Amino acid sequence: MNKTVQYLNFCKKYGPWALVAGGSDGLGAAYSEALARRGMNLVMIAREKKRLEDTAAKIKEKYSIDVVTIAADLSDFENVKKLISNLLSAEDLKISIGLMVYNAAFAPIGLFENTSEEHLSLAANVNVRTPLLLAKFLSGRMIQNKHGGIVLMSSLAGAQGSPKLASYAATKAFNAVLAEGLWKELKPHGIDVIGCCAGAILTPGYEQAEKTKPAPGTMTANDVAEQTLKALGKGPIVIPGAVNKIGRFVLTRLLTRKAAIGIMSQNTGGLS
Repeated sequence: MNKTVQYLNFCKKYGPWALVAGGSDGLGAAYSEALARRGMNLVMIAREKKRLEDTAAKIKEKYSIDVVTIAADLSDFENVKKLISNLLSAEDLKISIGLMVYNAAFAPIGLFENTSEEHLSLAANVNVRTPLLLAKFLSGRMIQNKHGGIVLMSSLAGAQGSPKLASYAATKAFNAVLAEGLWKELKPHGIDVIGCCAGAILTPGYEQAEKTKPAPGTMTANDVAEQTLKALGKGPIVIPGAVNKIGRFVLTRLLTRKAAIGIMSQNTGGLS
């Protein structure tokens, strides 16, 4: 099957609109472009309005699709829900979201003892509360329509304790387990769910945090987005990249938890 047919089938199954949370740059922008390439219209949500609108304008011009932007803080679910509800109820737009990609994340980096309560609260809200409640909100409409898809970003860091990323890793473990449960629950309704357990990704945030050379298995955002969307509908979890697949197998199946945490500690030692 050629790519044109694959893209048409994807859009038919999950379209006509996809929502990308955290879509202004990095992996979120890569997801937005990958979905636009498949012919899907986009609702893009991110906090920084100008960066979001600039990214949206480039994608809209390149792929000739419809794009709606929502500048909002994803730590405030009530406001996000209100803005999306207003969008869905607008009779002139007639937007029906068939696919949700939750990519937004807040990662407190450093020792837990030095991390503020404010940053821990932000991590819980952005990484756990909003994707959980947004999946609940949007899946209700997908159930009515008997089709849809949900992509939740997890991380290899969430497979075990990750020093200097302790709270972030814990939130990503939540998303992986949530994706697995929803994959089974929502499948009878025609809804595909997948959790992406990605390794290091070459994004602006990663390049700022990582002071040493990129970790083994580091991938581009475009490759992660493409591999994840291609895996949607094939299982509850995808691990992009051969090196990352091997790494996760070793860390979770061959080593003790103590040894796995020790290895993660070595890999995260350069983060600051």
